[in-house]
Amino acid sequence: MALRHFLTLRDLSSLELNRILERAHELKRMQHDNTVYQPFVGKVLGMIFEKSSTRTRISFEAGMCQFGGSAIFLSPRDTQLGRGEPIEDSARVISSMLDIVMIRTFGHDIVERFASYSTVPVINALTDDHHPCQLLADMQTFQEHRGSIQGKTVAWIGDGNNMCNSYIEAAHMWGFKLKIAAPKGYEPEEKFLTEFAHCVELVDSAEDAAVNADLIVTDVWASMGQEEEQKIREKAFANYQVNEKLMELAHPDCLFMHCLPAHRGEEISENMLDHKNSVVWDEAENRLHAQKALMEFLLNENLKKD
Repeated sequence: MALRHFLTLRDLSSLELNRILERAHELKRMQHDNTVYQPFVGKVLGMIFEKSSTRTRISFEAGMCQFGGSAIFLSPRDTQLGRGEPIEDSARVISSMLDIVMIRTFGHDIVERFASYSTVPVINALTDDHHPCQLLADMQTFQEHRGSIQGKTVAWIGDGNNMCNSYIEAAHMWGFKLKIAAPKGYEPEEKFLTEFAHCVELVDSAEDAAVNADLIVTDVWASMGQEEEQKIREKAFANYQVNEKLMELAHPDCLFMHCLPAHRGEEISENMLDHKNSVVWDEAENRLHAQKALMEFLLNENLKKD
């Protein structure tokens, strides 16, 4: 059996993704009940961060510790990764000493190259193109509050970025309709829209996307590495704020999500995180449970391979 990685949602089947979500719900219940479950004593997770993080680092590190294993934090300042050692060489060495690796970096090709030379499972914890771990948490959160997302309508409002790309893939994998409202010049890549035209629609305004939506999702206007574009983006995205007025266009029980950190007064109104239909805090916590389920799946799959 080939080594399994999680670089995009499509690395797993819809059936496998749903199995992971079912397990995430179960692991959450166990953790809330203070059940000690440590199947990976002695296992070590390597966490490679070229982009800083709050939720990603805490959730992966805490998750591996709760499993009875341990985690090593690696930044470019601490390793040869930041000093020009080829990714292929680093992957061979790092994976020979660890049981599983997660990478949060810039170019998606970096995780692809690392995975191709790794002897252990590799998880994409965010690249410029994809953020699949966040989608696991988002789908878990929707299921908790509203049940199956299949056949529902999701509105993505804002930048056609890595989160948007992963939502496009999620629409295909979980069978929901995705409406995307992005300013001109900030849409997702055309190849993505074409490939997933059966479940994705680009609309003209935030209002068009919000009408009859079951879930509204947004992200910051300027992601890490785009800070110098902040003023330009503020102008371009001025009509793409998620606020209480926009939520009124959606179904009354429409949920609101944001992967955080959020910039109040920009992509969301000042009080949007505390809106009655906001589930952002559950969404953030579920990074822990969804990623524990993912790590368990990949580690067990690797044991089968052995």
